[in-house]
Amino acid sequence: MFGRLGTTELILILIIALVVFGPSKLPEIGKSVGKALKEFKAHSTSITKELKDDE
Repeated sequence: MFGRLGTTELILILIIALVVFGPSKLPEIGKSVGKALKEFKAHSTSITKELKDDE
């Protein structure tokens, strides 16, 4: 049910973000979210690698 977002849901989220934050803030927010996801992925990969190495 909550596993994947479809096109309709993504468009709705984008419209809500546009109304709440305004068009001038969206690029900054997108860049921040992208950096956060990249860091999260890097840390989760390193933790997974450490756990596999310990076995």
